[in-house]
Amino acid sequence: MPKSKLVKVGAWENNTFIGVVLFGYGATAELGTPYGLKMSQCCELVRIALRRHITPVSRIMRLALKFLTQANPGIRLVVSFADSTQGHHGGIYQATNWLYAGKTASCVFYRDPKGKLWHPRRASKTPNLQKQLVTKDWTEERQEGKHRYLMPLDDAMRKQIEPLRKPYPKRVTSADSGTLATQAGGGGAIPTVTL
Repeated sequence: MPKSKLVKVGAWENNTFIGVVLFGYGATAELGTPYGLKMSQCCELVRIALRRHITPVSRIMRLALKFLTQANPGIRLVVSFADSTQGHHGGIYQATNWLYAGKTASCVFYRDPKGKLWHPRRASKTPNLQKQLVTKDWTEERQEGKHRYLMPLDDAMRKQIEPLRKPYPKRVTSADSGTLATQAGGGGAIPTVTL
């Protein structure tokens, strides 16, 4: 569960709870800075978690965005990410006309002797009370950046970020058959996971 402040939008079908869409500050306090926005004007779509459902995810997302803007006047931009290391390319964002702004920078992760992969925000080679200490029996692994998608919530923001638009990335295909690769974790893009 993301730890930053959240807007939680529940989803129901036929009076049955089917999941939630979560918006928050995300992993960085600088999320809005590249777009000239304060944190009160920008948020991250951090998770869409749904059990079996009939309603298309695109409709659930659209309704959640509408609720977000009604409940939070002044919000102008939503950012989300698709993790290519998990085989995700952001198909739900493409289907709902988000603007693709390229990949984030790659970074080095750490793998402990038990095989667990640690993000550099959680592990460090220098002693730090809030991070796991990386020792010589750990290995480093470079992880490629995540796909970044932007959803402007007003016309002026759309016009401002339009120059950042890049062509949508394609879904990775299987090298031996040319068929679409299966996405790990189910549910498509990283914030979209099953309950």
